[in-house]
Amino acid sequence: MTAKVALVTGADGGLGTQVTTALLDAGFMVVGLAPKIQTSTFDHPHFTALPATLDSLATAKSAVDTTLAHFGKIDVLAHLVGGFAGGQAVVDTDDATFQRMFDMNMNSAFHILRAVLPQMRKAGSGRIIAIGSRAAESPGATVGAYSASKAALVSLIRTVAVENKDAGITANVILPGTMDTPANRKAMPGADTSQWVRPASVASLIVWLAGDGGKDVTGAAIPVYGRGL
Repeated sequence: MTAKVALVTGADGGLGTQVTTALLDAGFMVVGLAPKIQTSTFDHPHFTALPATLDSLATAKSAVDTTLAHFGKIDVLAHLVGGFAGGQAVVDTDDATFQRMFDMNMNSAFHILRAVLPQMRKAGSGRIIAIGSRAAESPGATVGAYSASKAALVSLIRTVAVENKDAGITANVILPGTMDTPANRKAMPGADTSQWVRPASVASLIVWLAGDGGKDVTGAAIPVYGRGL
């Protein structure tokens, strides 16, 4: 197989739909992972649906094993799984909310990285791209759990970059501002969406990082703030 294989987690979300489409348009074979994703989600011959979660190392390894059994390799991991909770100061944030943010934004990445990296190291190449948040480096009030989980993700990806630079693997994290997705529009009616980041812009950056142009970029936390800078 000469086409590159990309595993996209959260492939049917507001950003994931754009990323999956962009990678397919760029000639990648795409395996889209999400709990309820279906083949019909993307009408493309190079798309494969992988209904799965990343709530444990076992589920992550099962997803990777399924992908390898079908394609024999994973060239690119685009990890988009995440979630948001806010509205409370740190002093008022309960344990369940704090843990949920780390499960969604940090632990899911930890699981899929541990599952994917052995195959990439064996192959001597690989591209890892994760979605962080502007809040990881510029936290605001009432989003402490979310910001902390995204900051931990940045540290994890940068560590992976250092640990695997000898194996031909790059690892980068993108830090978008508020993205113009249906979910965000619903959650913030009346907001000035002209200041928001277009998901297509983030998708284009992921395609570039996954391609030849991004081969020398690793360990980077890349800001994508749009007009909301």
